[in-house]
Amino acid sequence: MAAILATSIFKEAGLDVEVFSAGVSAWGGASASANAIQAMIDENLNLSEHKSQLISQELLSQATLVLTMTRGHLAVIQSACPTTRAFTLSEFAGFDGEVCDPFGGDLATYRACATQIKELLMSCVTKIREDLWN
Repeated sequence: MAAILATSIFKEAGLDVEVFSAGVSAWGGASASANAIQAMIDENLNLSEHKSQLISQELLSQATLVLTMTRGHLAVIQSACPTTRAFTLSEFAGFDGEVCDPFGGDLATYRACATQIKELLMSCVTKIREDLWN
């Protein structure tokens, strides 16, 4: 959900960025959950073709910026590739806390998570725009 929301929000803001999604414990090639797909339909976004991938050194080496959902995810990224510029999404957006993990939750849980991610991403637009020009 974070990647498709980021792609949509950043494109709408006129940011020329490429967004990738990868998990620290994802099963490669898995589809998004039915509740994630429905939560994104609510946002007029199509997540039905999404396939998960595990984070890799190759992806990290290509990344200009990595935004994680939790501090635990961030610690994994920093351990795997200490030179990667990485933050939690909340931290980069200027807030404390983490993004809730909706895994296994009901549709309302996924919608709440999507709302949280969307609000944080919108708070990142100016900072990312400034990063692109520096």
